[in-house]
Amino acid sequence: MSFRLSYRADPGNPWFSWQYVRDNSDTVLAALRDHTTLTLRAVLIAALIAVPLAVVAYWFRPLTGPILALTGVLYTVPSLALFAFIAPYLGIGVATVLSVVVLYALLVIVRNAVAGLNQVPDEVREAAEGMGYGRWGRLLRVELPLALPGILTGLRLATVSTVALVTVGVVIGRGGLGQIIFAGFQNNFYKAQIMTGTLLCVLLALVLDLFLVGVGRLLTPWLRGRVG
Repeated sequence: MSFRLSYRADPGNPWFSWQYVRDNSDTVLAALRDHTTLTLRAVLIAALIAVPLAVVAYWFRPLTGPILALTGVLYTVPSLALFAFIAPYLGIGVATVLSVVVLYALLVIVRNAVAGLNQVPDEVREAAEGMGYGRWGRLLRVELPLALPGILTGLRLATVSTVALVTVGVVIGRGGLGQIIFAGFQNNFYKAQIMTGTLLCVLLALVLDLFLVGVGRLLTPWLRGRVG
């Protein structure tokens, strides 16, 4: 049996209202801070796990397939199911939300980091070896810096997707801006509330993405003169 939601235009329930924003500025700002904090913590944790995994996959090529397959499988598990699996062990709180969004961010960062490392020219590796660099020295001084554009691409994609995914944390009461969006549905489909949360999610993703673009330009000055 299928259901359809009926919709009727209501001039008293606009899609956006500055009055709502002014009257609820404290609640909105608190949700935005919570959303931003959860996103940054999740991406940082994911990067600290994903980059070493990418290095392992790069050094030991037979492990590349299993590592990408494992992160890929985790990425395909529905988020609500992950909450159901993890919540009994970590409880209803920030740790559960972070665990879920970190697992989703791993694939994007690992895949782009591996691609970036694999794009380091062979002649550059050979030159580094000729200069006396060992495996770790070559990685830290040559390969990771040259792979940085790929790693940053993964971080940008992971950050944008994490901003969206954090809203799902509303199912356990820690969804940041998702709390505002969900409350709008509960509040007789209050469109201004729903739109405010949605727009702030989009703006947050845009700001964080532009920030990472700026960081990338600072860390990779040799790419600034390239066209395309």
